[in-house]
Amino acid sequence: MNIGLIDVDGHNFPNLALMKISSYHKSKGDNVKWWFGLERYDCVYKSKVFTFTPDVESVILADEVIEGGTGYDIKSVLPKEIETMCPDYSLYPQFSEAYGFITRGCPRGCAFCCVGEKEGLESKQVSDIDGFYRGQKIIKLLDPNLLACIAAERILKGLSKTRAFIDFTQGLDIRLMDAERAELIKHLRVKMLHFAWDNPKQDLTSQFKRVKDWLKYDHRKLGVYVLTNFNSTHEEDLHRIYTLRELGYDPYVMIFNKEAAPRETRLLQRWVNNRIIFNSCRRFEDFDPKKG
Repeated sequence: MNIGLIDVDGHNFPNLALMKISSYHKSKGDNVKWWFGLERYDCVYKSKVFTFTPDVESVILADEVIEGGTGYDIKSVLPKEIETMCPDYSLYPQFSEAYGFITRGCPRGCAFCCVGEKEGLESKQVSDIDGFYRGQKIIKLLDPNLLACIAAERILKGLSKTRAFIDFTQGLDIRLMDAERAELIKHLRVKMLHFAWDNPKQDLTSQFKRVKDWLKYDHRKLGVYVLTNFNSTHEEDLHRIYTLRELGYDPYVMIFNKEAAPRETRLLQRWVNNRIIFNSCRRFEDFDPKKG
């Protein structure tokens, strides 16, 4: 069969579903390549992660066109025989890291996040590291809440054996950290750990302080996603940012529905996320956007 693949979101980040689809069809002896508009295919797969990404409007010459991904249908999943395939890393030669999920699902059920609806309100192990790791120097884990999994400690021990740099791309749940888990994480090779403080109504100050004491990392290895423009005031946003900096963390502002966000919030993101500005201008009240 002649198989075409379309990464609707673009090629700025590897599309894991398409990589697994490619591996599956290549294992059957099929010819797999990126879709080209003038060529005819037996089947074309279109994958879209983000709902806001414009769809491909070109005519697709194929006997069958299959659309999948959260951008099309939040409930869409790969067939088991494809989901368990090791990704075809040759599709994205510009990326040298390993990508994959060891766990799926999250018990938090946050209103701004689709994971609970898509993957369930329980963190379950769905793969071993060997399912997608092939000796790369960096492993990018896409797990939504690995620490909520009952097997979290065993997974962390397994990751340490790879000696690869581990990037928890979606962050670790600071509320599920304890001294034992901190010790396991200290055995990992990490360039930066990511946590999150999404809900300003929940005071996580003491937990962030404890984790800092357990890990003994400085701010260069302790990043925190700070969600704004979702059930928070500007004062609550500033409080989290100032508190995190005082505790020795590196905040990073995420804006929910950025197009509808007030100018003040967009300026806040500009101030915090530009490390040069953030480190030289200690207070947002003194930030002059005209001067950069």
